[in-house]
Amino acid sequence: MGIWRGLRVAFILGSLFMILLIIVYWDDVGGFNLYPLQDAKQLPLQSDSCTRTTTSPAFSPSISRPQTSLSFMIPTAGSSSKFIPERTRGAAEKQKQEEEEDRQKRRKEETGRDEKKERSHASADDREQEKRKQKIMDVCSGKNAVEFPGRTRAFEQIPNRELDHLIVDDTHQIIYCYVPKVACTNWKRVMVVLSQSLISPSSGKPYTDPEAVPPDLVHNSSLHLTFAKFWRHYGSLSRHLMALKLQHYTKFLFVRDPFVRLISAFRNKFGRPNEDFYRQFGSVMLSRYGNVSGSLPETATEAFAAGIKPTFQQFITYLLDPETERESIFNEHWRQVYRLCHPCQVKYDFIGRLETLETDADHLLKLLDVDHLLHFPSGARNRTAASWERDWFSQIPITVRRELYKLYEPDFELFGYPKPDSVLHQ
Repeated sequence: MGIWRGLRVAFILGSLFMILLIIVYWDDVGGFNLYPLQDAKQLPLQSDSCTRTTTSPAFSPSISRPQTSLSFMIPTAGSSSKFIPERTRGAAEKQKQEEEEDRQKRRKEETGRDEKKERSHASADDREQEKRKQKIMDVCSGKNAVEFPGRTRAFEQIPNRELDHLIVDDTHQIIYCYVPKVACTNWKRVMVVLSQSLISPSSGKPYTDPEAVPPDLVHNSSLHLTFAKFWRHYGSLSRHLMALKLQHYTKFLFVRDPFVRLISAFRNKFGRPNEDFYRQFGSVMLSRYGNVSGSLPETATEAFAAGIKPTFQQFITYLLDPETERESIFNEHWRQVYRLCHPCQVKYDFIGRLETLETDADHLLKLLDVDHLLHFPSGARNRTAASWERDWFSQIPITVRRELYKLYEPDFELFGYPKPDSVLHQ
């Protein structure tokens, strides 16, 4: 009995000793290793302050305090994945916004400069138009002491046959007076597109592009509604309707240096075979002033082949011949503009010049509010220039040149073209 009791006491004491060892050993191991392993993945993201906190001498190896301290000082997996990217993304978005603001500011500045430049050009164009219109008013009122037939007559006194150059577009409320040899083919093409008066055979619809309109068709008078045709449609109401349209519609014409226009007309109609003009005018010039022996060739082709064709001097002589004026009114290609378009009776809103065709055409299309519908055709320009005058008139006697100037002086004065002194005094 004494032995067994001794053994039990020894077993109990040994067990207590082992339990005590286990408890001591567990505290040492847990206090050193447990919490650092739990947050190992977050350690690279810790700040220096967080690192110093975990190694502080006041650190206690209890379960709750270090866990609370680490969860406060060290971002969790969820929070760390949002915190830094959001800050980076915010900086990027701010930079992008600043760049966009800079771009918008630059665009605004460029737009402002363009608008200012456009306003400046428009203002200059408007001043030029006022100058041209004032010049017409001065001449028509008699301030320039230039007299010409019809200067003081009223619009109602103009015969219908002399109103055939005033083309009317009721859709856009436009009236265009066309002057031959002053880009009238292209302006007629514009009027055809605006009035939708010609169907394209390819599309079966009205032309929308002036450049696509065949130039040989636009001179067909049936395509255009002119004042001369009003009496057929409206009878006794014609003049009343004309007056209303002249009052409310936008009216324009294009002009050119009168002598240069004459040279251009001669080159176009008599510089190469033209059967109609040879038969009606060329043969008359040759028979009257050409000293041609025998009978003239019947056709322009035969005449040109034989070297028989009117000269510029014969053309000028024909224009100045009183017999010509008695026979009929001048052909439209060399008829004075004041006789074609009646600027003293029709108050034009826009006077364009062939010499500034491109800029004037752009300005006019904007004024008409049709620049979004079409553009002016960029066809080949007529090459006849004012610099040619001296050569073309070199064989014409000075007295004849001055007489010719008197014939076209109203156009020079009305439309502000300088007197051609180099032609008249040399």
